[in-house]
Formats: sequence, C-alpha cells, structure tokens
Amino acid sequence: MNLFDRAKNILLSPKSEWEVIKTEETSINELFTKYAMILAAIPSVAGLIGYSVFGLSFMNASYTIPFGNGITWAVLSYVMNLAGVYVTALVIDALAPSFGAEKDLIGSLKIVIYAETAVWVAGIFSILPALSFLSILGLYSLYLLYLGMKSIKNPPAEKMVGYFVVTIIVLVVVYLIIGAVVMSLTIGNYIPSYNY
Repeated sequence: MNLFDRAKNILLSPKSEWEVIKTEETSINELFTKYAMILAAIPSVAGLIGYSVFGLSFMNASYTIPFGNGITWAVLSYVMNLAGVYVTALVIDALAPSFGAEKDLIGSLKIVIYAETAVWVAGIFSILPALSFLSILGLYSLYLLYLGMKSIKNPPAEKMVGYFVVTIIVLVVVYLIIGAVVMSLTIGNYIPSYNY
C-alpha cells in the first residue's frame, strides 16, 4: 500500500477503494505506522503553525499562542487523535454483533483510519486561520465511514443506518472529549473570556 495512492483513491474513488481495502492483509502496526501516524500529523503541524505564527481569531481579535504551548497542543492533539481512532475502532467492533456484523478489530481499524483521511487532509487549512473554515471539508469522512462500514462490516441492509448513527454518536463524544482536554491543557488560557 502506497500512502499517497491510498489517500488519493479513498478520497476520489472510495467505493472501489473500500473493496481493495476489504481484502487487503495488514496489521494494526502497519495501519498506524504506514498511514495513520503520518496523515494524523497534518492537522497537528498545520495547527501549530497557524496558532503560533499566524494566531487564532476569536471575537474579532487575533491571539498568537506561545510556541511552547503550541508544541504541547500539537503533540497532545496528535496523540489524542490517534488514541481516539483506536477507541472508536474498539467501539465499532464491540457494536458489530448488535447490528448483525462480525467482530474484527483489524477491519474496524481499517474503517476508522481510512475514513479519517478527509479530516486529516483537510487539517492543512489550519495553517492559515483565515482558511481554517475550509476544514469543514473533512465532513466527507462521514461518507467514507459509511461506505467503509457497509463494505467491510457488511451488516444487514436494515441495520446499516442504525449502526452508522450509533457510530457517529460515539465519534462525536470521543472527539468532543479529546478536543476539550487538549484545548484546556494547552491553549485555553490564551483565549480571553468575556463577562457579559
């Protein structure tokens, strides 16, 4: 698996790429070291540059985060993002029997890691605060997640939507917790609070 080709194919021709991924032999180590750990660095590095060099806009003002705090933020967000991927895969795998799908941790990790591609690639827009709104393009990952679950987990058609919705709820909770922890530990003190 070539990282660039995989990222390009999962973004541009996801249906056929999921079929390739489905039959591919891999390990947890390979999924993380040859793909996730590389792409997950994009939003962390871009955010570090954006927050520490160009600044963070909040309530019509711009705030630059000290570089040390920016590095702490980047490292924490990177590690927590990878941990979130693993936790989400564990949940998808644990829920599988309830929705008529088979438990398979490698398959669940494939789904989460490759579906995250759009989020990680869209993270490049964090480098310039004025363009950070374009990170919303990462929502394409939801479509990738749906296709991946459908292809790899292959639950009965009538249970697919329920399985997907429950997975989305888990994703939202996991990443809200990650975001809150990372922000409060690193740059939360640099965003002023206003008392009204």
